[in-house]
Amino acid sequence: MAYLDNAATTAMLPEALEVMYREAANVGNASSLHGAGRRARRVVEESREKLAAAVGAKPQEIIFTASGTEANNLAVKGMFWNAGATKRAILSSPIEHHAILDPLEWLEREHNVTLHLADVDGDGRTKVESVAQLLSEHDNEISFVTVMHSNNEVGALQPVEEIAAISREYKIPIHSDAVQSFGKVPLDFAKLGVNAMTISGHKIGGPLGVAALVAKKELELTPLLHGGGQERDVRSGTLHTPAIAAFATAAELSHQRLLANADHIKALRERLIRGVTTAVADVRLNGGASTLPGIAHFTFAGAEGDALLLLLDAQGVQCSTGSACSAGIAQPSHVLIAMGMAPKVARSSIRFSIGTTTTEQEIDKAISVINEVVTRARAAGVR
Repeated sequence: MAYLDNAATTAMLPEALEVMYREAANVGNASSLHGAGRRARRVVEESREKLAAAVGAKPQEIIFTASGTEANNLAVKGMFWNAGATKRAILSSPIEHHAILDPLEWLEREHNVTLHLADVDGDGRTKVESVAQLLSEHDNEISFVTVMHSNNEVGALQPVEEIAAISREYKIPIHSDAVQSFGKVPLDFAKLGVNAMTISGHKIGGPLGVAALVAKKELELTPLLHGGGQERDVRSGTLHTPAIAAFATAAELSHQRLLANADHIKALRERLIRGVTTAVADVRLNGGASTLPGIAHFTFAGAEGDALLLLLDAQGVQCSTGSACSAGIAQPSHVLIAMGMAPKVARSSIRFSIGTTTTEQEIDKAISVINEVVTRARAAGVR
């Protein structure tokens, strides 16, 4: 089997798995005052420090959640609800993950929010000049800005630092979904200049079911969950100590190994791109020159993306047509449409995503079957 869907989720690092197993054998609620509770609290706070160090933040800026989706919802809804009655608009981009777009559209539908979506170019990169224009035209009504750090489908890195600088000029807070970037490219919360940022454990060799919203202490958020008042009174719920400890371990190791991992992954990506473009005619690589090291997103004209995915899977090569959260939905990618692709062309695309555990043999496996798979998919055509 060649697993080339690391943008969806990664295998747990052995060190993170060991930490999680060890902590799962202990009892204790981190909110309890007795010895077992204090021990669990110490593990949580040490993990918070490790995670903060890995992303250039302060420990008190880390708010643990159960998923990147929850962290994004906390940022989007929490910032909007706290902004006041006169701030009825939000600025974002049309290429965001559904964990951002869906809560934005829910606020638009249920709370009469006006969404302003910046333009993107043909490589899937948000245009800074479009953001600047929208802010100048609507600054009095915009409650906050949210722009992802890198696109999860085509891998295009976004100009978040530049956008954050413009937002600060208008004193408008900004959030960035950095789930896909975390652990793959340098990520410094303080340097980036955003007010909040989302990261997640299972994209970096940590466990599923744990993530964090990194938020400046002065950023006020209206909670989604009400209960015990954990995590700065904005995210109630008993903390998952074993998962948090494993998350922090994966973050620490990913940070330490960032450059070596990136070199390894880039080399495999280049090997894959050379192999695919040599083996198949009429193929387009999407995302431009400035992308995440591990995402290779191709459009194979005349072939249905879902057919490509299933035929590859039958050959032992696992990839995706885009976000795992929308897999199985027979519609063209909103990211590719925003980039200017025609719907029929957009449906002819698949994403290979490479991780730290990917081998040359897996890459070569994909290359060895890609021509046969594309030929068969093209014979079937695009609906």
